[in-house]
Amino acid sequence: MSLFGQKVRVDLRNPFEVISKENAAVTYNNPVIPGFYSDPSVCRVGEDYYLITSTFEYFPGVPVFHSKDLVNWEQIGYCIDRIDQLPKGMNIYAPTLRYHKGIFYMITTNAYRGGNFIVTAKDPSGPWSDPIWINTIGIDPDLFFDDDGKVYLVDATMYMYEIDINTGELLSEGRKIWNGSGGRYAEGPHIYKKDGYYYLMASEGGTEECHSETIARSHNIWGPYIENPANPILAHANAAGEGKPIQGVGHADLVQAHDDSWWMVFHGYRSIAKEPHHILGRETCLAPVIWPKNGWPVVNGNGTIDLNMTCPTLPLKPLPTKQLRTDFSDKSLGLEWNYIQLPEFSNYTLVDRQGFLRLKGSAYNIGEKRWKSPTFVGRRLQDLFFTATTRLEFEPKSENEEAGLILLNNGSHFDIMVMNIDGKKCLVVKLQFGSITYKTEVIEIKPGPVDLRIIGQKSKFTFSYSQNNDDFTDIESVDSKFLSSETAGRYTGVYVGLYATGNGKTSVTNADFDWFEYIKVR
Repeated sequence: MSLFGQKVRVDLRNPFEVISKENAAVTYNNPVIPGFYSDPSVCRVGEDYYLITSTFEYFPGVPVFHSKDLVNWEQIGYCIDRIDQLPKGMNIYAPTLRYHKGIFYMITTNAYRGGNFIVTAKDPSGPWSDPIWINTIGIDPDLFFDDDGKVYLVDATMYMYEIDINTGELLSEGRKIWNGSGGRYAEGPHIYKKDGYYYLMASEGGTEECHSETIARSHNIWGPYIENPANPILAHANAAGEGKPIQGVGHADLVQAHDDSWWMVFHGYRSIAKEPHHILGRETCLAPVIWPKNGWPVVNGNGTIDLNMTCPTLPLKPLPTKQLRTDFSDKSLGLEWNYIQLPEFSNYTLVDRQGFLRLKGSAYNIGEKRWKSPTFVGRRLQDLFFTATTRLEFEPKSENEEAGLILLNNGSHFDIMVMNIDGKKCLVVKLQFGSITYKTEVIEIKPGPVDLRIIGQKSKFTFSYSQNNDDFTDIESVDSKFLSSETAGRYTGVYVGLYATGNGKTSVTNADFDWFEYIKVR
């Protein structure tokens, strides 16, 4: 460009973008807990950190993670792991985890199945108590323990109550303490106390691309709360965040580390393409926070985050690499496995045939009835590029019986399945999204074991099979966006799992799975 006869170099970079040091060492990667681990809440006990997330219809519910550095997390249990804790069914929204005088408190909402409740534990790995129910109507409740011994609850309505933490009794009328900054669908509030101020933080804008985190403060816990003039403190729905690989950032919680540094955990999603489609759900991420005395918290310099973070961290303590293959030799499944709703445990066994997971197909189909539990056990997809493989021994005697390997999100599912057609053992790939069902041509296969495989390549899933250690044969490929949250709906991510069904009748034939292997490709 020429200006008055002189050449002028024009810088076309986004002026709101923080310029990173090109040679800076990457200290950690986001998400720190990949896959559908949404609505994170965190607390510190000494030099140990504990984190929980929402789980919606999946059981066990509300996983508990432990870390020494806020970057490397290991699951140690669940807050809801007994059917008698929530016998009416599961729909667990955003939880809050707090620690006070030797006791861990988890508060959350079981939407449409009882409302808000608290469970407690002395050991975060469990056991956790039966629920203490609370008579409030707002979702995403938070607990705050004040210095004078009083305990307060605030929920997504921004109404606050003083409560009896032991009984759940409300000790005051509810009072609306903040209207938010004007963003839609305010949720996930948390209260903190620092430098004589009470800070009230919440997410706004909905949990899609316009998600963000805002904050206000007051000298009195009941308000009035005055909002931060620099809100939102975390957002990618702006010029600084556009084009970032992680979008939909929000629903955050703050924690002060044992070295006095501040950190924020929150969720965001990784899109599979330029269009806003994501399949892994909302994933737990981490960002550094500068919180000066008497000031406002500043997240990672400009309120945005990256996949590759280059900030100082606590001394990192990596965890051992997990085994890729589950050979079903133990008497129980690992903590990564979940059921849909409250399972009928008689349909699952690891002991009837040593070294196999045996499934008995129930009459229910996956995605058919919201509060029923079909025969399914699965784990979260955590990677955009992966392979999931299993070996199935299943000789169906009736045409209603089927079993196989499945991808599932909010009732929509893609299956590679074995079934009986005209008295022959056959293989079919079925793609069901909403009311639409597509089936491939039927492939007749031999009696005996069959290996089933799903390959994920970010924007595509490919289904294949093999018998007698032959090379895998591809059957079908499909765009992964048809299982994205934008297409399938609601708030979870894709699961990969094992299932069996009698399609309206209880199956006579057992489906025996020899092993299951999940591998991150890159």
